[in-house]
Amino acid sequence: MTPALNKPLPELEAQATSGVKFTPQAFKGQAIVLYFYPKDNTPGCTTEAMQFRDQHKDFLKAGAVVFGVSRDNMASHEKFKQNLELPFELIADTEEKLCHMFGVVKNKIMYGKKVKGIERSTFLIDGTGVLRAEWRGIKVAGHVEEVLKAVKDLKKAA
Repeated sequence: MTPALNKPLPELEAQATSGVKFTPQAFKGQAIVLYFYPKDNTPGCTTEAMQFRDQHKDFLKAGAVVFGVSRDNMASHEKFKQNLELPFELIADTEEKLCHMFGVVKNKIMYGKKVKGIERSTFLIDGTGVLRAEWRGIKVAGHVEEVLKAVKDLKKAA
């Protein structure tokens, strides 16, 4: 079941770095920023992760936790997190459960071949587990600031 705007998220559970088990219920009362990205250690994904890292204190101040999601395995995520000194956890969605739930798996053309890839997307879930905003097919430049503004607006509205 794909999450719909202004509706509660369906039950979900995923493993994240540092042994964290991700469920929306575990973060009740906090906004959750779930950002999906194609692959660890690639230029765009590294830039996006660093921008979330650099704004992380502002997200916390606004009452939000940040999670990155990709199909990479836990070992890749732990290394990526350590190399970039990321202060937030990364979810290893190796079976693509979250990717399919949120509808971010798309057919792409890479080097002339059709491949299945992750469409760079971000979802904002409020403190009650309701999906409040989504950004799909985004460009990295300016995106983190836009998400942070939405988190702050959500906090003001609460």
